[in-house]
Amino acid sequence: MRRGVPPTPAKPASGAAGSEDPRPTVTSAALPGIVVRAYGKYFDVALRDEPRVLLSTIKGTLRRERRRTDLVAVGDRVWVVDVGAGEGQIEVVEPRVRSLARLARNTDDVEQVILANPDRVLFLFAVHQPEPHRRMLDRFLILAEAAGLPATIGVNKIDLDEPLPAGDGRTAADAIFGDYRPVYAVRYLSVQTGQGLAELREDLAGRVTVVAGPSGVGKSSLLNALDPTRERTVAEISAATGKGRHTTIATQLYRIGPDTYVADTPGIRALALHGVPLQTLDRCFPEFRPYLGQCFFADCTHLREPGCAVRQALTAGLIPGARYESYAALRRGDRGDDEHRPA
Repeated sequence: MRRGVPPTPAKPASGAAGSEDPRPTVTSAALPGIVVRAYGKYFDVALRDEPRVLLSTIKGTLRRERRRTDLVAVGDRVWVVDVGAGEGQIEVVEPRVRSLARLARNTDDVEQVILANPDRVLFLFAVHQPEPHRRMLDRFLILAEAAGLPATIGVNKIDLDEPLPAGDGRTAADAIFGDYRPVYAVRYLSVQTGQGLAELREDLAGRVTVVAGPSGVGKSSLLNALDPTRERTVAEISAATGKGRHTTIATQLYRIGPDTYVADTPGIRALALHGVPLQTLDRCFPEFRPYLGQCFFADCTHLREPGCAVRQALTAGLIPGARYESYAALRRGDRGDDEHRPA
């Protein structure tokens, strides 16, 4: 067993978890681990060098810290002391490299961390049952771009895909997700047939990946297929509404291979563009980036200004129309897509 040597802790970046003391105390008994589940004030910590999980609480000196983010969240790298009977005490939370977060309820400046330290994100949608909505996907992608997270788009239930009536050889999945292929990895997946699962496993290997998407798209079924040792409850689709019913009630980190974790997240009821100023929204659309800085006006919003390089590229067919319309609606602050929010 390799216990590991506590590093010389550095002062966390602003907003990161961990003590504000530039040299927080790590005792020699502390073991490295990762938080895999949170239950209010209790946390499951999977030890890095042992096949054990300790039900842990936070050391009192850490609890006294006041901050505008979660002190400890799923995905945090921590140092924990084994206090016996399968329990532990978290002494130090290492600074977060990045996080996927949203605004906490009834606040406008406190973030709730969905997952700390992810390496990439898999946004999972179904080709049918429930029907996919591009605006929702675009909001997810903006969140990933703002967090600096590489994103993969998973199109699940591809066995339900059908050709378009136009007879041009395209399918419903192509019509909805084809515009994303030039800038994002798009995986067509089917738990029923196994399509795309081998490629997805390669994408996930050696990384911490957050899996997010609306309810009912098959997250639990997909994770069951990737990690059959952990059977998850599978949701049903309401025939009346076409919406999924939640089966995941809290973010949980699962180890599905060597150094490979996936975070199964609950459906996000209202995904706010937390921390993304409207003035920088255009940078979160990779298709726009070759044309940014080329507009006549330095503060161009790409909505109505003359000499806009982005709209010129749109007219030339270099930017997909649906992606531009999504940007424009978000930039204007349109409020007409409530039915497209995750349930």
